[in-house]
Amino acid sequence: MLNKLTVKFAQLSILGLVKLLVGATPRWVNAAPNNAQCIYFTNHSSHLDTLALWTALPKEIRAKARPVAAKDYWGKGLVKQFIALKVLNCVLIDREFSRHENPLQPLFVALQNGDSLIIFPEGTRRAQAEPSEFKGGLFHLAEAFPEVKLIPVYLDTLHRSMPKGAILPVPLICTVRFGGAIGLQVNEHKKDFLARAREAVLALM
Repeated sequence: MLNKLTVKFAQLSILGLVKLLVGATPRWVNAAPNNAQCIYFTNHSSHLDTLALWTALPKEIRAKARPVAAKDYWGKGLVKQFIALKVLNCVLIDREFSRHENPLQPLFVALQNGDSLIIFPEGTRRAQAEPSEFKGGLFHLAEAFPEVKLIPVYLDTLHRSMPKGAILPVPLICTVRFGGAIGLQVNEHKKDFLARAREAVLALM
């Protein structure tokens, strides 16, 4: 009981702090919040990205949306582990793997269990407003789970609020823009799909 109260208190504290620092105001562009299973994919320029998107989601959707995070960073240290595993319920992936391993396997398991995901297709943070080219993970998830909705998201100003290397955030208002769902087209090539998914995020700038 005490553990549940601690997690709940931590969640409310993070929600309040994120809203105070950057706002994380949601804006649904030609779309509306959907309780269906989704993969939210977005640009990545700050350590605040995950928290801002998570905060912007409606409560009932947030409860089943699991951010995807790097195990080598969020799996180290008691505080980071607590936030990642208990507060945010992250799916941790190993960025160091052999050719015999599938780094997407934890994501497949989460989707098979009915969870939604928050992912960053660039793979790492970029100190810029526009997202870089997407890596192939989003394509493989779309191919394996065609019934899951793919929701593009754009996080504005966070590349200036807390860029890579910053310790404390600069309080700038961030709007979290959600776009309409896209899907993998029949016989669509990976490169074409990833370019189209990136354009869906760019369109929300």
